Amino acid sequence: MQIGYKLAAEAFGPAELVRQAVLAEEAGFDFVEISDHYHPWLDNQGHSPFAWTVLGSIAAKTSRIGLATGVTCPTVRYHPAIIAQAAATLALLSDGRFVLGVGSGERLNEHVTGVGFPDAVSTRHEMLREALEIIRLLWRGGYQSYDGKHLRLEDARVFDLPEELPLIAVAASGPASTRIAAELGDGLFATEDKPEIVRQYRDAGGSGPHYVEVPMAWAPDEHAAAKAVLETSRWAVTGWKVMSELPNPVNFEAATTTVREEDILEKFACGTDPARYVEVAQQFVDAGFDRLVMQNTGPDPDGFIDFYQRELADRILRLKPSGARA
Repeated sequence: MQIGYKLAAEAFGPAELVRQAVLAEEAGFDFVEISDHYHPWLDNQGHSPFAWTVLGSIAAKTSRIGLATGVTCPTVRYHPAIIAQAAATLALLSDGRFVLGVGSGERLNEHVTGVGFPDAVSTRHEMLREALEIIRLLWRGGYQSYDGKHLRLEDARVFDLPEELPLIAVAASGPASTRIAAELGDGLFATEDKPEIVRQYRDAGGSGPHYVEVPMAWAPDEHAAAKAVLETSRWAVTGWKVMSELPNPVNFEAATTTVREEDILEKFACGTDPARYVEVAQQFVDAGFDRLVMQNTGPDPDGFIDFYQRELADRILRLKPSGARA
């Protein structure tokens, strides 16, 4: 079991994200994971710095903690050749601490280049598969070319490659994406506590680590924590089919007007009761995940990190599958 801390790039500026990563290392977290967005989910979140620049700064200011993207889409806003180069460089700068999390993307971020974000999920999966093939090809070294259905590569070479290549964790939510994760990735990335995601990944031959984000919101009382989630992170209860399709923060604003405090309390661990946090985390452990990312959407990151260090770390690290969710 490893425990990560989510750096919410939609909610904080770049210098603050680096500061939180340094605090997370001091608090004993195993890794930090940063979202790679062009837009925030909601306008009132107010931020969306370039994740790769932030990660480079974190690599320079830390010495032990792992780094991960959660997740990057290497098909539209970025060409996979750029991600192959960026990930290799970050692996070198971090002395091998980097994990490349990738996925098929959200319209929120990918439509901005004007080349079009595919409507069909099957097309997005085809593109992700080709992107991973290109990244793997470039990581072999030498000049490489690729002529796919959607993506092309022409006489490209990544000159600076680490001796040990970064692990690739592929975001998945169903059979098609879990097959891609098993066949072309080194690990699984998810956002839901569904045992079938891990099962499908394993059935497809996947044997790597299983990353997942655990929804939490620390504040001095449960109501204040839930209110903070409602204000900035209520999109998290909409489900992946909604989250991947809407193009702009204003659309998420409109789509989430009916989310209630009780909806937040049902999904998130809120407030200061360690037992509730352990209860929520246990659901993900029971689903088969072994890399838990603490996703605090409360208003006080310092308070959460202190709470984690004092009250949660030992309890969550001791969690084992209970067998309650087969």
